[in-house]
Amino acid sequence: QVQLVESGGGLAQPGGSLRLSCAASGFTFSSYAMSWARQAPGKGLEWVSGIYSDGSVAYYADSVKGRFTISRDNAKNTVYLQMNSLKPEDTALYYCTKDPGAYFTTTPDHWGQGTQVTVSS
Repeated sequence: QVQLVESGGGLAQPGGSLRLSCAASGFTFSSYAMSWARQAPGKGLEWVSGIYSDGSVAYYADSVKGRFTISRDNAKNTVYLQMNSLKPEDTALYYCTKDPGAYFTTTPDHWGQGTQVTVSS
């Protein structure tokens, strides 16, 4: 069974940094694209970032471009989201998602339970 477990969330000050991790199991991790999505208070789900199965291509939502970096270590079955220059509007529950193929889409087929990120003074 596919399992995605996020960690690394917490409280950060504006301008600070956090690194999220997602430990994956139950599938051939290196064959699938992975993504991060988030849900802020009072808002719907927002796609944040995606990365190809081999890590060769990554893409970001405009709201995080230049501040966040997605990466993966296929030997460790783990995908990361490095978040720098955090803003209060980054406050959200962050989800790790699995895409149905090697290239990310808007329709992930599995979701983790999420890790909370709060950016506040």
